[in-house]
Amino acid sequence: MSTLSPFHLAIPVHDLELCRNFYTNTLNFEEGRSSNHWVDYNFFGHQLVIHLSDKKSVEAPTNAVDGKDVPVPHFGVVLPWDNFNEFAELLKSRNIKFIIEPYIRFEGLVGEQATMFFKDPAGNALEFKAFKDINQLFAK
Repeated sequence: MSTLSPFHLAIPVHDLELCRNFYTNTLNFEEGRSSNHWVDYNFFGHQLVIHLSDKKSVEAPTNAVDGKDVPVPHFGVVLPWDNFNEFAELLKSRNIKFIIEPYIRFEGLVGEQATMFFKDPAGNALEFKAFKDINQLFAK
């Protein structure tokens, strides 16, 4: 595929206004259409929809990666390297509680990447990453 199409992802949230505040004011995502049960967001050019759900989040399992507990499931975006660092600094300035603080994996090796994990107020795990060389996104 020569060009990427935007993805659409819908996730449950237990408190629409709390999560709306998080995605709008903490993460600075642009809000699109909404109702009293859901809100669309521009998620780095993709469509993220938070849907009100009466189900409380359940503690998700983790997978050990680099000696850290990576939450499964999780979602996010691969950002350009400089944008990753800017976004990480914004999150730090807004006192995001990281599950995994921003750090570099495979430093100096094929697939060198920056990554960070945190949860939204509904317990949905997010990962944002960036590759030093985006052409190595799928490199072995």
